[in-house]
Amino acid sequence: MTAIQLATADDAEELSRFAEASFTHTFGHIYDPADLAAFLAGWNPPARIAAQIADPGWTIALIRGGDGAIQGFTKLGPIDFDIPEGHPTDDATELHQLYVASEAKGTGVAAALMDWGIAWARDRAKILYLSVFTENPRAQAFYRRYGFVDIGRNAFRVGNHIDEDRIWRLDL
Repeated sequence: MTAIQLATADDAEELSRFAEASFTHTFGHIYDPADLAAFLAGWNPPARIAAQIADPGWTIALIRGGDGAIQGFTKLGPIDFDIPEGHPTDDATELHQLYVASEAKGTGVAAALMDWGIAWARDRAKILYLSVFTENPRAQAFYRRYGFVDIGRNAFRVGNHIDEDRIWRLDL
């Protein structure tokens, strides 16, 4: 079984580096370097992650490998994008991130984090939302297996570049 642990303030710097490396590895080739740098500077700095860890409205859970390095993490908390009309925001939460190290993909880390995240959300809400990039079919297939459905568009800004993400919903 994959051991999941709640992040502590001591994990904030490592989580920040891991998130930045994961995002850059997966999507960095899409963006102008200046846009990517501008986005990353304010996206997940250690101080922001530490504040989220300290806030009871947020949770960050992670899995470490045998060497102690982060193999993956998930972050859930308040909704921070506009939900399409007709979809409630009361009694809802958001899966903000679920990132897995390249070497841990296909090992069950993502599934363990997703199962944990859904259970966390179910204890607090009736709906779980997330946003996923339209050009990330692997993530879309993963979320679809859990019963998430696409409900609308979300503009995702990286510097001056705007991507089209899709908002997905899971009734808990």
